Parts: sequence; C-alpha cells; structure tokens
Amino acid sequence: TGSGQQSVTGVEASDDANSYWRIRGKSDGGCQRGTPVKCGQAIRLTHVNTGKNLHTHHFPSPLSNNQEVSAFGDDGEGDDLDIWIVQCSGTYWEREDAVRFKHVGTEVFLSITGEQYGHPIRGQREVHGMPTANHHNYWKAMEGVFIKPSMDPAKHDEL
Repeated sequence: TGSGQQSVTGVEASDDANSYWRIRGKSDGGCQRGTPVKCGQAIRLTHVNTGKNLHTHHFPSPLSNNQEVSAFGDDGEGDDLDIWIVQCSGTYWEREDAVRFKHVGTEVFLSITGEQYGHPIRGQREVHGMPTANHHNYWKAMEGVFIKPSMDPAKHDEL
C-alpha cells in the first residue's frame, strides 16, 4: 500500500549503519558544512547509504494509518516535500537535545509509535507523520560525525 516509495523504518540499535542521515540545507539555500543548525531552520535529511531524502506526502502509512514517510529522490536531489523545520528549545540544535522535525508541506511531525513490520523487515518500526506534537515525535542524535565550522581561509596562518 502507499506511494510505492522506499520505506523509512526505525530500529532500536543506535549504531545501525543503515540509520545514518546527513543534514543539508533546503534545496534553494545552502548550508555551510560545520555551521550550527538553528532552531526553526529548514533542512533536508539525506540518507547516507542511499542518497534519498526524508520525504512525506498525503498517503496513509501502512501500519498506523498516519501519514507515510518515505525516502525519495536521487543523490540528495528530491523536491519541496523533502523540507523539514527543526524545532528545539534554544538558539541552536545542540548534540544532546531532543528535537522535533515538522514537515513544511504537510505540517506533520516526524514520529514513531511502535508499530512493527513483519516479513521481510521483521521488527523494524514504522516511521510516519502525525498532525500533533507529542512524546512520539522527539528525536535525538545518538551516533554520527559532528563537524566544527571551518576556519576563515583568509585568517589561516599555517604554511
């Protein structure tokens, strides 16, 4: 059922190599590598292994009947339904903060409630969009590479 796009699922293990996502600026604006992500900033999340963007649209999700979340596009290029707003409590998204992602186009929150798939992806949980902010839509970075901002090349003093 659904759109036929690649499923996005959740797993318990925080070090699953297939669970890594790269944070990128929205398609019409850059996001300089290493620059802190501001609370309220529009971003895209690109799956490291497939190059597809976290995406949602008005299709029901197969297990919970919420809104389907899928992986869409090629090499990080998708469409305007790949844009999410980072909701956090301070000025910037800090490494240890739990944050929400609100979809720009459909205004749902990226969520996971515990519904599990059977064969062929047994035990993986459905990721979906929900219309209200609640405890099912908090996310926290558990693994990854955090890059410090680059130094200004004009101020570089090494040979």
